[in-house]
Amino acid sequence: MPDLLIELFSEEIPARMQTRAGEDLKKRITDGLVEAGLTYAGAAALTTPRRLTLAVEGLLAESPTVRDERKGPKVGAPDKAIEGFLRGAGLTRDQLEERETPKGSVYFATIEKPGRPAAEIVAEVLEATILDFPWPKSMRWGSGAMRWVRPLHSILCILSGETGAHIVPLEVEGITSSDTTEGHRFMAPKRFAVSSFEDYATKLKRSFVVLSPDERAEHIWNDAKNMAFAAGLDVVEDRGLLAEVAGLVEWPVVLMGQIDEEFLDLPPEVLQTSMKEHQKFFSVRNPKTGRIERFITVANRETADNGATILAGNQKVLSARLADAKFFWENDLRIVKSDGFEPWVSRLENVTFHAKLGSQGERVSRIAALAYELAPAVGADRELSMMAAQGCKADLSSEMVFEFPELQGLMGRYYAAAADLPEAVGLASEEHYSPLGPSDSVPNAPVSITVALADKLDTLTGFWAIDEKPTGSKDPFALRRAALGVTRLILENDLRLRLDRFFDSQFVRIESGINGNFSAESVEDLLEEIAEHGVFGAAFQAVKVKIGDTPPAGFLELEQKVPDASDDLLSFFHDRLKVFLRDEGIRHDVIDACIAMEGNDDLNLLVKRARALNAVIATEDGENLVQGFKRANNILAQAEEKDGVEYSYGADVKFAETESEKALFAALDAAQTKIDPALKAEDFPAAMAAMAALRGPVDAFFEDVQVNTDNDILRRNRLNLLSQIRQICSSVADLTKIEG
Repeated sequence: MPDLLIELFSEEIPARMQTRAGEDLKKRITDGLVEAGLTYAGAAALTTPRRLTLAVEGLLAESPTVRDERKGPKVGAPDKAIEGFLRGAGLTRDQLEERETPKGSVYFATIEKPGRPAAEIVAEVLEATILDFPWPKSMRWGSGAMRWVRPLHSILCILSGETGAHIVPLEVEGITSSDTTEGHRFMAPKRFAVSSFEDYATKLKRSFVVLSPDERAEHIWNDAKNMAFAAGLDVVEDRGLLAEVAGLVEWPVVLMGQIDEEFLDLPPEVLQTSMKEHQKFFSVRNPKTGRIERFITVANRETADNGATILAGNQKVLSARLADAKFFWENDLRIVKSDGFEPWVSRLENVTFHAKLGSQGERVSRIAALAYELAPAVGADRELSMMAAQGCKADLSSEMVFEFPELQGLMGRYYAAAADLPEAVGLASEEHYSPLGPSDSVPNAPVSITVALADKLDTLTGFWAIDEKPTGSKDPFALRRAALGVTRLILENDLRLRLDRFFDSQFVRIESGINGNFSAESVEDLLEEIAEHGVFGAAFQAVKVKIGDTPPAGFLELEQKVPDASDDLLSFFHDRLKVFLRDEGIRHDVIDACIAMEGNDDLNLLVKRARALNAVIATEDGENLVQGFKRANNILAQAEEKDGVEYSYGADVKFAETESEKALFAALDAAQTKIDPALKAEDFPAAMAAMAALRGPVDAFFEDVQVNTDNDILRRNRLNLLSQIRQICSSVADLTKIEG
């Protein structure tokens, strides 16, 4: 079985595209080979800045002969039908075979497709792959029509085996395949022939090319750590930057340079970001002071002066970049030390957040108002939370964040300290964007939690108010991420929040800003009533009495819009919660059973109930109790529909005839005495355990007792007893939602 080696050699491929390109090359070639009948033992793709390489081991020498049997028309069928079948099969009439079947004599055709040499198939598949390669961006050059990420120079394609290596003949847009490649652009540019993958990799390394990106990255990281360690320093780990730098060089040469003294007092994050974004340098930190004092750069060649000239040039460019950063830093500090955040907050009034939702300044005002409301529930100081919210976006107006947007929030912490603002304000500036994803840490400082919640809830209510919700896989405003962030903030900080109330108040603020056709006093009255009642409808009615029977039209629109929007947004949270809890193994129907209960806008309460219910129904007692509950509920529902009455009270143990019936009365009373206080204390595991204990008595009751007996008194009593089962179980969770 021969091995296949392919190399597509070009000008430099952007580092960010290399890994995906290697995967695409492997998938397209191997899929094409298998589709044509060529199986293989293994395949691996490797990339450097100038080449995509694919090595396929144990390839079949030729595709197998395929025999395909087709059933045709009956013997004696019209000639036109037989001729059509022959054309489709590519045969003549004398090649057909007559066979007896249960439906009579039928023509059969056996079509044989002979195997093809591997070289022929490889050439077809590789040409199709090159001409239709899925680059994110591509270009044409010269007079050809082919597109590639950068000009393609050569194609190496050989099959090697016991008889030696053979070139797979192929030509694509004037580029003819060969068995040659070339080494490092500067250190070994001459072309050379190869006979196998092992020969190829060995000769490349001799020609100063490390083929494996993992090997290049490991070499860079080990050399960088050793250089830093020798100087008593640490390299700041950055796996993303390491992968990118490994994609920029074929022969990595690690060099360490010095940062000019005048820049060492810049915040370490500023130095790190500037060097990473502009120069692709690693930061080297002094572990004693935390300062970034040196940098690591990776050259693509060895030099006679051991990189001294390269380092000098890099240091010169770096100093110019850091001089800009220092200017931004000092100018920003001058402003905050003189005037605090006020000038920057004022500028946000001129920055559009969204055409329908107003400016960043208006948004900050809403966030601050919501933070003031949220603070008591989080355990944060109200005034401090409002102050932090008012300044949380201030650094967006700073020169440093304008230059490095990824530093937003972090720079707010530095500037808050420079302005002598409380530490909690600066911390909230940095942390209120978190968590940004499922692996991001969650703030645990009360003011930071408050502002983070207010920020995300304003985003969600705002886009819900203008009907810009996620659809399918599209979520341009990252609203799913915001909902997950709110969920994690609540659960991981064990908060008790009735979200519906905060949805309502923020919808009122947003709608009043959008419509603006009713008095500010009315809005403030409504917000105060929401804060007091926690229910929009009651708050609205209270304010309507204050402002008269004919309030402005825009105000009346709130009565229709806000409850619907709040309910819809809460449903969105519930859907996100199902996804979030799926990793815990909590079934969606279990969550549905808990969502159906009162207080479902308290996510912490909802999750605790769901976890307890999930644990119970995973047991045999819990599973059987659910079935018993459903049986009781079905019998009861049918009887109530038939009789036109509700059996919800009046079961009396004195009418019990059997021991199992009496035992069920006693078990229900015992369960009730345990479940009621457990639910009041929100001890859901205890409540669920008490409910699950009903499994035995319920099973025994249905085994011994006929509910719909001819005796009307006994029947009514037993139906009322079933109603007790329904009432007790339904106080814990809506078991009708449980599947199965």
